[in-house]
Amino acid sequence: MNNKDLDIYVLIKQVPDTRSKAGVNPDGTIDRAKAGKMLNPFDAYALQAALNAKKMGGPNSKVTAVTMGPPPAIDILYQALEHGADNTLMLSDRRLAASDTLATSYALCQTLEYAFKQNGRPGDLIFCGLQTTDGDTAQVGPEISERLDFTQITYCEDFSISDNEVHAKKIIEGGTQLVKAQLPSLITIANSYQKLKFKTLRGAQFVQDIKRSSKEEQAKFVEIIDLDACHAEELRCGLAGSPTIVSKTWKIGVVGGNCKMHQGKSVPDLVGEVVQGLPILEEFVKI
Repeated sequence: MNNKDLDIYVLIKQVPDTRSKAGVNPDGTIDRAKAGKMLNPFDAYALQAALNAKKMGGPNSKVTAVTMGPPPAIDILYQALEHGADNTLMLSDRRLAASDTLATSYALCQTLEYAFKQNGRPGDLIFCGLQTTDGDTAQVGPEISERLDFTQITYCEDFSISDNEVHAKKIIEGGTQLVKAQLPSLITIANSYQKLKFKTLRGAQFVQDIKRSSKEEQAKFVEIIDLDACHAEELRCGLAGSPTIVSKTWKIGVVGGNCKMHQGKSVPDLVGEVVQGLPILEEFVKI
């Protein structure tokens, strides 16, 4: 148990729903307008980790969910509030379009520093999902850690907090490793961590009350800022600040083919049928 009140941040992202059909723009980026939208599945684990960390801190610990995206991304901030986040912050600006991981980490770093300044002190913990389903790079979290000079723990599947330290179990090749790091720390959460619990009735009612309140009251829980507010340099954001080049993208067709069933015979006969006409397998069987 840690008696210190913790300022906890969790980075979440709205991504194209994997069940919907998303097109591709001429510049190689995803046509997000045509795709359904959802909370990045990996970020759900990070949100649960942040809520668990709050219980490990002092009585005034709080969780702030942070996202970057177009106006519809506000839906995942409401979702975070329903699950127990205390407040939320969104960076939304058309100049952020087509940001790669370098530009994204810079913009989010500026957003976090804005939040730190508003709160009067740096954060203690930042949680991120392992990666996003629309990028699969797993780069943004570590890049933010480097920019903020936070200690870093990646692929974390369990942790505890005590004496201003994080004690964590992280996944490594061939097993797990026990590590510890000083606060402030950024932790990327593996999808072997606890699943996000169901939202509460109280949380759902709280969000409905926020939506029905005045804009001033809404801003207390869902703050929306642009690049100018967080003093981000425009040329380091969006396509202009993204050195990654997508040389070509294309839509693949339906993957699949005919399937032939082999059954009802002895194993040797079945193997003979399968390898028949496949020279590579025939040679293997001979060996």
